[in-house]
Amino acid sequence: MTDSTLSATHDAESAKVEYLRRSAAVTAGSYVYEEGHLVTGWHRHDLHQIQYAAGGVVEVETATAHYLSPPHRAVWIPAGLAHQTVMSANVRAISVMFDPSLVHADGDRAAVLDVSAVIREMIIHAQRWPIYRLGTEPMADRYFTTLGELVLDAIETDETYLNLPVSDHPVVGAAMAYTKQHLVEVTIAEVARAVAVSERTLRRLFDDHVGYSWRTYLLNVRMLRAMALLASPRQTVQETARAVGFDNAGSFSRAFTEFSGQSPSSYRRSAESHL
Repeated sequence: MTDSTLSATHDAESAKVEYLRRSAAVTAGSYVYEEGHLVTGWHRHDLHQIQYAAGGVVEVETATAHYLSPPHRAVWIPAGLAHQTVMSANVRAISVMFDPSLVHADGDRAAVLDVSAVIREMIIHAQRWPIYRLGTEPMADRYFTTLGELVLDAIETDETYLNLPVSDHPVVGAAMAYTKQHLVEVTIAEVARAVAVSERTLRRLFDDHVGYSWRTYLLNVRMLRAMALLASPRQTVQETARAVGFDNAGSFSRAFTEFSGQSPSSYRRSAESHL
């Protein structure tokens, strides 16, 4: 099945789920996705949402940031926020949705949260109450209220290194896209040529519109891509190092450990334990 077919199928299923939820006055519930690679396209919900990757990697993009959710983390998406979601080919994702009347959340930004053992088990158990079920019940509402409050509390420890900035500046946005598409051997000179500005101008634009240098942006993209790869089954550290532009596993391991706080091997074992 092609990406466009999967996206169309997802849109049809989402419309059906929304119709059933509204008809049954359901205030919270879960939805499981375990098909192939999917790009949902830009959309928004009138419900708060947790997007949890039970297996594989989920990416969520908003107008202000690009979030990565490996298996042991989740993305919080507040009601009304425009976003698009990318599911990797081997993903198994669980969405939990909450009516704002049930879970009161301040702010309109998405966030990545480290999923504790309690939150993880509650998300998994939430599959007992699909969002498209035929009716709601007080016990389910109490359960989802508790889960929502735990999630909101966990956002306070948001790991901000798990997201990338985005930019609506035409040159900066194009430079970001080019950088992500050419991670293995990209240089600032190549990026500057691709977006038709000087290296000096490109450096200044990144400082002004991103808040840090192009070199730092490149490193962050490489490390987040490495996290996604290491969360895939049977992916080796050496293969990951080459795939994100490092000549040897030693230099990659040092950079990854400094970035994430754990070695690539340790991170891979942690990701595998959540598959």
